[in-house]
Amino acid sequence: MNGATLRYLSRADIAALGGEHSDLYMRAVEDGFRSHAAGDFVQPLKPYLRSPRARHIADRIIAMPAWIGGERPVAGLKWIGSKHDNPAKRGMERASAVIVLNDPETNYPMAIMEGGLLSAMRTAAVTGVATQHLARKGFDEAAIIGCGPIAERQAQMLLEQFAKVRTLRLFDLREEASEALSARLRQRFADLRVIIAKSAEAAVRDCPVVITCTVTDTPYLAFDWLARGAFLANVSIMDVERDVFLKVDKVVVDDWNQSNREKKIINLLVEAGEFSRERLHAELGEIIVGDKPGRETDDEIILLNPMGMAIDDIACAKAILHRAEDRGIGTVLPLF
Repeated sequence: MNGATLRYLSRADIAALGGEHSDLYMRAVEDGFRSHAAGDFVQPLKPYLRSPRARHIADRIIAMPAWIGGERPVAGLKWIGSKHDNPAKRGMERASAVIVLNDPETNYPMAIMEGGLLSAMRTAAVTGVATQHLARKGFDEAAIIGCGPIAERQAQMLLEQFAKVRTLRLFDLREEASEALSARLRQRFADLRVIIAKSAEAAVRDCPVVITCTVTDTPYLAFDWLARGAFLANVSIMDVERDVFLKVDKVVVDDWNQSNREKKIINLLVEAGEFSRERLHAELGEIIVGDKPGRETDDEIILLNPMGMAIDDIACAKAILHRAEDRGIGTVLPLF
């Protein structure tokens, strides 16, 4: 019992393990979706902890537990907090997180790691894996609405994983946020062309791939803005107007049970009798393993609505921990 240890990994440790690049997360997230499609997972519905004084949809702490099977099973929890005014009021990132991993043989904790970087990168990787299956082949331009940390990782993923993408349209209600993100991206990706859009509509129209990365609680993105053949990744969940879900050719989610709750738009449509599990095209894992088709024609409009799954986080944390153990990175602490 005295030999039990806990490996602590800081953000710097994770970056040293390759955690600043999207490759690690793309592979881990795909593995997670394969486990999801096979039913080789346990993922309780995540509870949202909100103060009675909270005044914004993004002010919450979420507990996200999961168990994943496979060759080396693992269990874990992401504990992620968010305050919408952290950047403007405190100069801090909006979201912060820690991830705890447990050894399924003993259920003892075996690792704890900073989770903010991982969380943002795995969110981008979910979009990336979906884009491989749901966007038109060879697309070379994308629009990103909202220009905070999540948007930056989404842009990074696109530019690292899709070689033809060298034009990005950016829009944020604060133009200085768009300009700042543009400058950081152009410094990192020398051949990148950035268009600062004057409105969300201007960013979206005629764009083959659209990604929402805001903290809005008011839908604004209209179906008429979407070009034929567009792929829309509704990462921030509440951006898309209700009728878009009913008019697109395919709606895809990461997990139906996670998506149909918390008074999000799918949940509201289900309660109104306008949408159902039967109307859903697929969960993303079903497409990845070939049980359901992804994009079938160039003119389909496809909407991805990813609520965010704990198995994404735990699959990525598992991959990071295995690298840390192999390379001796992190701080090993006695548990007793």
